[in-house]
Amino acid sequence: MKVIQIDKKKWADGLKKAADAYRLFGPVKEEKFHNFKELARGELPDLGYLNSRLSPKSIIYPQSEVMFEYSLDVTAADHHIMKEVDKDYAPRAIIGIRPCDAKALVLVNHNFDTPEYKDPYWIRALESTTLVGMACDAPCSSCFCTTAGCGPYHEEGLDVLIVDTADDYLAKVLTEKGEKFLNTAGWNTAADTDVAALQLETGRQEAEAKITAFVNTDKLRQIDTNELYKAPFWEDVSFSCINCGTCTFACPTCWCFDIQDENRGKAGMRMRNWDSCMYPLFTVHGTGHNPRGTKLHRVRQRFMHKLKYYVDKYDVGIQCVGCGRCIRSCPVNIDIRRVCDLMNSHGDAKDSCAV
Repeated sequence: MKVIQIDKKKWADGLKKAADAYRLFGPVKEEKFHNFKELARGELPDLGYLNSRLSPKSIIYPQSEVMFEYSLDVTAADHHIMKEVDKDYAPRAIIGIRPCDAKALVLVNHNFDTPEYKDPYWIRALESTTLVGMACDAPCSSCFCTTAGCGPYHEEGLDVLIVDTADDYLAKVLTEKGEKFLNTAGWNTAADTDVAALQLETGRQEAEAKITAFVNTDKLRQIDTNELYKAPFWEDVSFSCINCGTCTFACPTCWCFDIQDENRGKAGMRMRNWDSCMYPLFTVHGTGHNPRGTKLHRVRQRFMHKLKYYVDKYDVGIQCVGCGRCIRSCPVNIDIRRVCDLMNSHGDAKDSCAV
């Protein structure tokens, strides 16, 4: 284990050096909320934030992304030919990303980088990005990360994990990309390994002890998919939903998108935009038929995908990191923790009824 000790007095100077080689992104407070944005020269990330309203997923996977451009002008030599748009894949670093958001990128990667399908935009953006994580010492009351395959000090997906120790930062090096970033910033003072290990472990235990929300997921994989699909509780779960899509846009693990062309005069572009399974038009066929024509269908799809289909397909746990954003953002108080427990205990309920 290699841990670097960073004097907070040298933090700003280090980021200034890093900015010569990386585009820096970090949490910045905008009115009442924190959001991740590209930092201006000399601007510091606000590492004291609890959680951002939206995850930094959009830095890797933009909400709207132009892929191709074309001309409809028949007098042009290259009219009606799709041309890939140039993109900036220069090195960049996300400073202060929470462990849950870094783990979320790992889960999304299961969809965008597979043996059968590789999304070039996602892969290039992820490869060019260094994730400098900030341990979460003050989790929100709606966080349930420790039972969602994650945790306040979780390291998966990160290149560096930073822990605040009052006067200093401890930076645990996790990958070569992380070590390169620290060297670029001029942070190379090695911490005492034994002392650092104790501080990291103590911090982790104290942070995890503050988590008060939990979910049960141990039986999801063994429950029959069709039985779960037909469960009687879906009508109750979906009753108050207004299909606003807030949960999917706030979620760091949602990946659905739509592709459309937009023209202005004789110039056009093909772009992809985030989409949501909660929207009525999401699954409308060319014939006009919609296999998920009611909000019950759509709500069920959202939770079945995250908590059952994903589990069955990838066998790496649920498609959720327990960040609690959907709980905090839902205008009608639908709670994924309650739904997860209903799904996980469905087999028990059925067995008890049979008895």
